[in-house]
Amino acid sequence: MGGATLRVGILMGSDSDWPVMQQAVTMLEAFGVRAEARVLSAHRSPELVRRYVRAAAARGIKVFIAGAGGAAHLAGTVAAQTTLPVIGVPINSKLKGIDSLLSTLQMPKGVPVATVAIDNAANAAILAVQCLALSDATLQRRLAAYKRKLIAGIQKADRTLSAKHG
Repeated sequence: MGGATLRVGILMGSDSDWPVMQQAVTMLEAFGVRAEARVLSAHRSPELVRRYVRAAAARGIKVFIAGAGGAAHLAGTVAAQTTLPVIGVPINSKLKGIDSLLSTLQMPKGVPVATVAIDNAANAAILAVQCLALSDATLQRRLAAYKRKLIAGIQKADRTLSAKHG
């Protein structure tokens, strides 16, 4: 992605997770936040995950977004190796994503993973932007504008519905 400093590392356990995780890339681009996306498996390539996480901060990564289905241990594996925030995206799987959801959010004390709804990588990106905005006034303004846009959309929908059925 374009932009200045690399700030978000987006990981997925399989390339089949890309259609969901692409939502995060798209949302981050909308906020002007630079990210990189990688396929790294907690189970099939744990050493590659470890090396990536340990080197990420030196390259400018401030937040991780990790998406995985099934056993969904990727976010927890990342969180176990860093002090940076980790946001987990449970991916829909054989058990309609409930297995992924529970695997992502049932972390032991001391190893937190913020978890969003199943397949909702867009919300993971917004949460990452909120983390980054704590020390970035430009992102704070962009988030405020985004929230105003959400409100305007609801107001428009309300007016439309009221005009038809009011």
